[in-house]
Amino acid sequence: MRKDQYRADMLYHMSLSVAKTMRAKGLITADEYAEIDSMLLAKYQPYLGRLISENA
Repeated sequence: MRKDQYRADMLYHMSLSVAKTMRAKGLITADEYAEIDSMLLAKYQPYLGRLISENA
């Protein structure tokens, strides 16, 4: 994995972690979480993130 791919994956997972916490606390709905995940996939285009995303 190249350095830029690693960085994209790291940023995707860090951002998604915030959304997961918000979802767990009831601050966002499941639909909003799915939308955030899709937006983050489009923004960061993570190499490994697409394999584990529920919305890929």
